[in-house]
Amino acid sequence: MPTTSTRPFIRALLVDVSGNLHVGSNPTPHAVQAFDRLRSSNVPFRLCSNTSKESTATLISRLKLMGFEIAPDEEGKRKEVWTSIGAVKQFIKNMGLHRPYLLLSDSAREEVLSGSDITDHTESEYDSVVIGLAPSAFDYSHLNAAFRILVGDTQGATSPSSLKSGFDLPLIATHKAKYIQTQFPPGLSLGPGPFVTALENASGRKAFVVGKPTKAFFEAVISNFLPSELPEDRGGKIAIIGDDVEADLGGGAIELGLWRILVKTGKYRPGDEEKPGVVPPDEVFESFAAFIDSLS
Repeated sequence: MPTTSTRPFIRALLVDVSGNLHVGSNPTPHAVQAFDRLRSSNVPFRLCSNTSKESTATLISRLKLMGFEIAPDEEGKRKEVWTSIGAVKQFIKNMGLHRPYLLLSDSAREEVLSGSDITDHTESEYDSVVIGLAPSAFDYSHLNAAFRILVGDTQGATSPSSLKSGFDLPLIATHKAKYIQTQFPPGLSLGPGPFVTALENASGRKAFVVGKPTKAFFEAVISNFLPSELPEDRGGKIAIIGDDVEADLGGGAIELGLWRILVKTGKYRPGDEEKPGVVPPDEVFESFAAFIDSLS
């Protein structure tokens, strides 16, 4: 139920996907019907996913199979689904990088490489390291290769001078969620966050995190709302709803003053909103559908 009785006018809604709309291949309770009601309401929205185990196209296909009707992109205008993989691809382009070492799933890798001059190359020629959720790549061999690229030790040299050449190579992460909710195996599973942190610690550099909950990611999504969707004279706040009080509702969501709504599905565990160091959400609901019911 709500934690406050002073909800502002909701100008628009940013909707987390995994754990909020669905877990694995199963929608959360009544989520499909609630999503339909949201679409027919006067509240404009965008879907914001930190998925990095699959491409944006694969995610959209899965959502459609579950019964969620996703609007097609409007070229140069409205884009309904925003993902951390899409953000990675744009970030690589903006930085002028061409040869990233990709710790990504095959599906996510295809999206990053498609329609661009980005390529997989030999280890000695990599210009960056990109890491998302890629369980099959989280072994010693792959992580050690990423580490050696970052510190410039691609030839196995161990002298201090050999470690300088890689110091300008960026480490790029889709997000740093510590854990995720999975269907197989059921329950909580490690996210990419611990592996990103390991590379940060070993290489002595800070990762560029491009997905939720960074301010830049949310700003990019919000900038996609059309003037007709967000007229300036309506006031109110933009809201974000998700199942992770830190990875969905922390960071940039707090910086931007978004109205933060936590749901008790997906990775949520009792007491998450009361953990030390966590900024409590503005509202807490049993599910996405329960929140949408409260809007009517």
